[in-house]
Amino acid sequence: MANSPQAKKRARQAEKRRVRNAGQRSRMRTFIKKVIAAVDAGDKEQAQAAFKSAVPIIDSAVTKGLIHKNNAARKKSRLNAKIKALS
Repeated sequence: MANSPQAKKRARQAEKRRVRNAGQRSRMRTFIKKVIAAVDAGDKEQAQAAFKSAVPIIDSAVTKGLIHKNNAARKKSRLNAKIKALS
């Protein structure tokens, strides 16, 4: 365990960040799952609405340093491709 005061502080900060990041990651995954569920149901309008709400969440994950920007671009591209395949 951390002994020096700065190591103890770092441990506290790391724990706070871990909890915050876990919540953000979970939120992002939930929004992605909503899009996939709508696609699987074959409901294009619902899928587009879910995609529209998922994009800002994915983008905010990039801003917060949760995922890389290319990872976000890939997720958005694949979700959009699934929606377009419904036509």
